[in-house]
Amino acid sequence: MKSATVSALTLSTVLFSASAIFAQELATKDRIGLADAPKTLVVRLTNDSPNNSDPAIAEGYQKIFVDFIKKHPDWKLQMQFMSSDIGTEQAKMLEQAKAGNAPDCAAVDSFVLSQFMVNHVLADFTPYFSKEEVDDLFPFIRAGITDKDKTIRAWWWDTDLRVLYRNKSIVSDAPATWDDLKKAAIASTKEGMEGVLFNGGRWEGTTFDWLANYWALGGKLVDDSGKPVFGEGENKEKFLKALNYFKDLVDSGAAPKRVSTIANYDDMNAAAAAGTTALFIGGNWQYAQLKATLDEDEFKNWTFSPIPGPSADQRSTGTGGWTIASFSKDNDKIEMCANLARDVYMGPGNALQQQLPTRKSLFDKYEVFSTEANKTFANALVDGQARPGVPIYPEISNQIQIMMGDVLSGTKKPEEALDAAFSAAMEAYKRL
Repeated sequence: MKSATVSALTLSTVLFSASAIFAQELATKDRIGLADAPKTLVVRLTNDSPNNSDPAIAEGYQKIFVDFIKKHPDWKLQMQFMSSDIGTEQAKMLEQAKAGNAPDCAAVDSFVLSQFMVNHVLADFTPYFSKEEVDDLFPFIRAGITDKDKTIRAWWWDTDLRVLYRNKSIVSDAPATWDDLKKAAIASTKEGMEGVLFNGGRWEGTTFDWLANYWALGGKLVDDSGKPVFGEGENKEKFLKALNYFKDLVDSGAAPKRVSTIANYDDMNAAAAAGTTALFIGGNWQYAQLKATLDEDEFKNWTFSPIPGPSADQRSTGTGGWTIASFSKDNDKIEMCANLARDVYMGPGNALQQQLPTRKSLFDKYEVFSTEANKTFANALVDGQARPGVPIYPEISNQIQIMMGDVLSGTKKPEEALDAAFSAAMEAYKRL
């Protein structure tokens, strides 16, 4: 009996070791799948991947990817990862795609997806997603991934929105208007806080977070033809009103001057953890980050509410997110990329990172999205507005970033800075 028991234990150990070795063979730093798999898909991703800086999320993604590749044993994924400089990374990938040197499958930021579309570098995903899957998408998502011919050129798998976070122990009531936020922020400085924080540095987050204020006024960046219109007529008046609002937050001391250098949502998390702010404008995904970062008692003090508008009934919020797209001309690789978008990201990836799904049905499928916080985020998508899917948008954003830096630092007056931004955007538009 003892010998049989030892043999059984030995066999169990051997099987466990073999399983562990097999798992290790399927996942390395830059490869998912067996090294000698006959088919290769080159995949370029952000940190929504096994390359995530959070060990738990990285491990979660590795498991999802390994489970995926087990269903496709003839394939291996050759992994490439982008740096945190997303704008540069996306611009570089577009140039590679135009030259025919892009990866087979990659993460494409939704706000630059239109650039890839107009350059005709994206493969056709239409055959690989059912009508039911497409119909289940939020309307702004469905519109964003289809070109003028109604061809699906990418799969937009997650979305997000911006909200106002606040420490209830310092700011008890949710500010509903711009004036409310200013008063609450100034009051918080008397409690030793630095006021309301928001992105004001040179990056896309600055433009996108601020646009909620302009959109709340009914402002438009471009007309139906994709031509910039934000610097003329009623749009200019609305633009200046929203711009002066942010300037006044800094001038009044409701926001610290350092917001003009903030170019990362992590800065807001750090300030919340350090106890130096009670208010900041950030993304829905930061709620889970705060929960993971703060002590339980500290986290209980934090909540969120819609971004205040010029009046209580004028509100908007930016909705962004990431897509998966293929640059390949090989149908097998295109289908494999579509499979990856569906099986790795459309559901499992959402749940792992608590990133809002783009399909309505997934809110009911995954328990994590049944929390009160995520239900509130889902309901807030009704006020969501995506960036216009036009080729000129990235340059408009670039000019708004420059303008915001000039205005918040006091280098230029608002109208002067707006005129310069609009003029530069129009010149870029003429070159398209």
